[in-house]
Amino acid sequence: MTSRATIKINFKGGIISPGELYNILVAATRSGIYYVSFGLRQQLLIDLPIELIPGLTGELKKLDVFFELDEDCYPNIISSYAAEEVFINNTWLSEGVYKDILDEFDYKPRLKINISDSNQSFTPLLTGNINWIASPAAQHFWHLFIRFPKTNQVYEWTSMTYTNDIAKVSKEIEEVILENREQFYDNQQANGVSLFTKLSPDKFIQKQSDRPLTLPSFNLPYYEGLNRYNNKYWLGIYRRDEIFSIDFLKQLCLLCLDTRIGQLCSTPWKSIIVKGIEEKDRVLWNGLLEKHSINMRHAANELNFQVEDDCPDGLELKNYLVKGLNSDDTRTFGLCIGIKTRKKSEVFSSILVRRKP
Repeated sequence: MTSRATIKINFKGGIISPGELYNILVAATRSGIYYVSFGLRQQLLIDLPIELIPGLTGELKKLDVFFELDEDCYPNIISSYAAEEVFINNTWLSEGVYKDILDEFDYKPRLKINISDSNQSFTPLLTGNINWIASPAAQHFWHLFIRFPKTNQVYEWTSMTYTNDIAKVSKEIEEVILENREQFYDNQQANGVSLFTKLSPDKFIQKQSDRPLTLPSFNLPYYEGLNRYNNKYWLGIYRRDEIFSIDFLKQLCLLCLDTRIGQLCSTPWKSIIVKGIEEKDRVLWNGLLEKHSINMRHAANELNFQVEDDCPDGLELKNYLVKGLNSDDTRTFGLCIGIKTRKKSEVFSSILVRRKP
């Protein structure tokens, strides 16, 4: 029996309330835990010895925080919200629209759902099973790509769906897939046309798509540092070992609250982004980074890796490869290097390094 376990806490769309996160971190500290991390699906991960499980789970239940222990039955909904205004401009998809969509999810999805702007590649577009991509031409309509669970079979629906119906359509698709597992789950011959004949499209607002959506080329922006946008600043924090000190994060949450920042964001790169920092508060944020010796300028070829969650072997290999890339002065612009050590795990990449069977 393993001596450690992982508690997973979802934050829909990677949008995190500083107050809620602070309370979770306080509970973790009371339970004798001092470090946490974030996952590929923008979820919070707490690795802990099994003897600390009763204490932390009890504290989380007091806070009415939903969590999973060594399971991922309810994958987090991920979104490109973190990139909005920072890396995405000239789009009809605003922060408010993301929140409206996420608020409509009144159930816990059992399939992976991605909600993304079409004008970005910061958030992987097709790593979900139900992938919604905003139409660049028709406001409040969304293209839908189904990637059948445990396969790489992708089907693009010919109709677009209205913003207010995304949660309802997602729920119906999930129910059909899970009720017909032999057809649509872990089946390389899964058929998209067959799936959509089982839906009830008349219940939703639909619009025929004129042509297949052209997906953007992968171009990962530099997502760390304290940077100016519009009349404010955003702060991106990446950790080489994927581990964040709870003491640091608690002080970050308090600084958000003190400076009236209502949210922070986790990203699919296991980093965090804080948006909306005022010029007058920049000295406070620099002070926080200096106090905790947070390095803000990693090499770009280190930031474009995707490693499975809770994977020490994959992280060790990543660090080895980064040293080699730096030694050879190799350009990695436009590439994402994925490391996969587990069968049937799903890692976004343009170059995949996979463990031999």
